[in-house]
Amino acid sequence: MAGPHGAGFEPANGDGPPTDPRARAGELRTAYEGLLQIRRLLGDGPHCPAPWEVRAVPRAVALVLEAAGFPPSAVDAEGRRSRTGYRVADGTDAAGAGGPASAPVTVTVTWTGPPGSGAAEEERERLTACAAELERHGWECLLYRGPRGRRFLEVEPPR
Repeated sequence: MAGPHGAGFEPANGDGPPTDPRARAGELRTAYEGLLQIRRLLGDGPHCPAPWEVRAVPRAVALVLEAAGFPPSAVDAEGRRSRTGYRVADGTDAAGAGGPASAPVTVTVTWTGPPGSGAAEEERERLTACAAELERHGWECLLYRGPRGRRFLEVEPPR
């Protein structure tokens, strides 16, 4: 997998244009199998994030969710939410050592969609399912209720 500015597969984070899962299936499968192979080669096993994942938490979390079949949210050309699904966003640096040059250690996952889509009614069930998948891959997840009662996951590498 290349970085965000290089060529290669970029997992859907929920803030891009709508994606076609069938068109991405081959690349997604290759990226996900690569993630598992790196984990195997490093000896920490399939249930522990690899060092590159810890340095690129938003990408790694988005890859796991997309590979598991969760739909990513999307925005249209005007930046309006156009599809209901997960959204992965940079969180805060859990160690307190953050700053512009450091990679986020914590990300938030929300379940969002266009106005009237019913995303708010689905979010508890869908985020609980996202958490189960991420935990199966070694991530630590906490489900919170934020402003206006909306739920979100806080996801970070194991300590």
